[in-house]
Amino acid sequence: MKAARIHAYGASSEIRIEDAPLPTLQADDVLIRVVATSVNPVDWKIRKGYLKDFIPYEMPLIMGLDVSGIVEKTGPAVTRFKPGDAVYSRPDTRRNGAYAEYIAVRESEVVAKPTTISHVEAASLPLVSITAWEALFTTANLSAGQRVLIHAGAGGVGSIAVQLARAKGAHVTATASAGKMALVRSLGADEVIDYKSQDFSSVVSGMDVVFDTVGGDVTEKSWAVLNPGGMLVSITQQPSEDRAKAEGKRAGYVFIGPNAPILTELAKMVDLGQVRPIIAAEFGLNDAAKAQDFSEIGSATGKVVIYVGHP
Repeated sequence: MKAARIHAYGASSEIRIEDAPLPTLQADDVLIRVVATSVNPVDWKIRKGYLKDFIPYEMPLIMGLDVSGIVEKTGPAVTRFKPGDAVYSRPDTRRNGAYAEYIAVRESEVVAKPTTISHVEAASLPLVSITAWEALFTTANLSAGQRVLIHAGAGGVGSIAVQLARAKGAHVTATASAGKMALVRSLGADEVIDYKSQDFSSVVSGMDVVFDTVGGDVTEKSWAVLNPGGMLVSITQQPSEDRAKAEGKRAGYVFIGPNAPILTELAKMVDLGQVRPIIAAEFGLNDAAKAQDFSEIGSATGKVVIYVGHP
């Protein structure tokens, strides 16, 4: 099969399009013929070696933590899927990923793809949707009627978070650049702040939850807009527990893994029209390096997708 692999950590020039062996299928694995995958910041962080002490990868490595495709074959212990099924998944970070024509994924990590969207759109959803869901609901316990501030509401995670929070019945405030404010409103935000012309911490207050997808100064300024007892939950760094305690607030940090139950619920929401994917750009497998470079710039509206093959 064709795959985009790295043989050493480094720049995007390390990504090679080459022949690779088909994945070895374990008893509980589903072999998926990849139609599309997507790029997440963790992909180029893995490529640069930022996670090598956390996850000791063997080289050569195939990246890619989102997949939508067709079941090609199943292991003998698989009972829920058969060849021809359309599925999507956020696979295990520790295995070879989806920048390839085929990927082996544990059955427990695979669910039926939403029926109303394409594989390209479905491939954009798993990692960012699990991240937004676990931050807003599992960690912050956001509920109907509460007020939430979502940073970078037009980004890959933020655009899904806005929609999930809206569907939950929360009052949603989001930050975005001026050119993306209309999009974020269309996703369900009640208020949108142009972060380039306004300091959000001077115009926002009374938040029950702040979802930080940016980090740095944004994290520190976010404390000021929270109600007593409110939670600052981040996916970039662990907010200060000491500061949270001193101010009578809460701190949370999210680093996600596979979560099939969330993807099952998400598929229902997509098919009900409550969540829609936002695609920033689409690349072919041969341009996987360009796709990562585009993602790393950090200004994409929605997700960067890699189209691998025909459904």
